[in-house]
Amino acid sequence: MTIAALAGCADPTRTGVSGVETSSPPTTATHEPRLVDESDRPLLAFDPCLDIPDDVLVTVGYDPKSEDNADFAATHYTMLGCSYDGTTIIPGVAAYGLTVMSANFDWTIELQKVADNGDNVIPTEIVGRRALRKTNHSLPESCGMSVETSYGVLIFAQVLFGKAGARVPEAQWCTGLEDTAERIVAVLDDVESRTR
Repeated sequence: MTIAALAGCADPTRTGVSGVETSSPPTTATHEPRLVDESDRPLLAFDPCLDIPDDVLVTVGYDPKSEDNADFAATHYTMLGCSYDGTTIIPGVAAYGLTVMSANFDWTIELQKVADNGDNVIPTEIVGRRALRKTNHSLPESCGMSVETSYGVLIFAQVLFGKAGARVPEAQWCTGLEDTAERIVAVLDDVESRTR
């Protein structure tokens, strides 16, 4: 089962993996975005579907073979994204998934979207970048994270599904998401450094 999430939606995380490991660089060279909007916004430098190496996904507990496209194209902005199924056994969790979306709207717009959604927000940093950890009681069993990029925002959305219809406790909604974001943002740093 693949999870698709929209920007500003909160989604949960998986088990944590300690430390940030360096991974092999993405196998794709700098590439043209798969989708381009009609605005004058920056082109997306990072495409989750093409730029996240399989070994990074495996390390953070996701199946690269489960990749499902989650792109969203509008006339005024673009979001390129992919969703992945979780592979780690988590007590009380039947399944979990992650969606990573790269968007070319700026941080100010993301802050407004978060406020409009009524998200519970904790400002933080991921690999030296401004970030927001987001939950929302109207979207239980989920946690999201937004990270500022040179071209806009990288959005992580993770959702958990409790076993036998039971709810996953709120204390577990964001477990592991920060580690996942750190590892993928390390790849983003490499991609952005090659596109400057």
